[in-house]
Amino acid sequence: MVLEGTVLDVRRLRLLRELKIRGTIAEVASALNFSPSSVSQQLSVLEQETGVELLRKVGRRVQLTPQAEILVGHTDALLDTLERAEADLGASLTTVSGTIRVAVFQSAALALMPAALSAMRRDHPDVRVEMVQHEPETALAETWARDFDVVVAEQYPAHAAPRHPGLDRRQLATDPIRLACPPVANEIHPVLRIEDAADLPWVMEPHGAASRHFAEQLCRRAGFEPDVRYQTADLQAQIRLIESGNAVALIPDLQWAGEPASCRLVDLPDLPRRTIFTSAREAGVTRPAIVAFRAALETAAA
Repeated sequence: MVLEGTVLDVRRLRLLRELKIRGTIAEVASALNFSPSSVSQQLSVLEQETGVELLRKVGRRVQLTPQAEILVGHTDALLDTLERAEADLGASLTTVSGTIRVAVFQSAALALMPAALSAMRRDHPDVRVEMVQHEPETALAETWARDFDVVVAEQYPAHAAPRHPGLDRRQLATDPIRLACPPVANEIHPVLRIEDAADLPWVMEPHGAASRHFAEQLCRRAGFEPDVRYQTADLQAQIRLIESGNAVALIPDLQWAGEPASCRLVDLPDLPRRTIFTSAREAGVTRPAIVAFRAALETAAA
């Protein structure tokens, strides 16, 4: 039981929650810029404050006890309450300020972020926006874990993005996905429909990416297994391979960022579209800096 007169420290409770999420003390230390020994020491103090065992050694790892799991559940609620309090406090002020951490995938970073950041700098100069390029599925999990405040993510047809408790979701835009082929001068042979690309080399993102799953399934429904000779998550690199006549790929329209496409584009059956959305913790969605940033993104997407 908690020692009489003891008030549990939120920072130590958060370390316990981080251990639940990340799995090892080393990962917690790396994520929060602490030393592993400091994390271990703070968790030991928390055990003394609660008067119960919170961690058990299992091989080289530590495992949370049932009592620790109870504390983690309350810590989630406590952190949400604090985040709502900060949002309400910010909303009571006449200026918008603070720092927001944003995770964004590549084509959105190229097509949407420059205009959104320019609008924030012009309209809300006291807001600092920190951006990291991240794969959407990882970014959603890390936003839930409180590493980021906002994530710009994508969802391909028939491949739903993960849902995390306490995260909202707001659609930014949808964009068509087309078969990108080399310009006529660099074509191996004319491609008028996806079936014509059955014998051509393809470039796709690595296995595990939603776009890879979508592309492979589309090719299989068209009656062939794609010859994936090149793998890269960098869509700019994919486009260079297509332009030079070395590959074909499925490319969403946002990649062209409103500029004329440098590849020849072929419509796909049923004209599939990708969905682009933002997600933030529900506890912080009324924070003025987040409201302003999402509005800037929506203007850029429009």
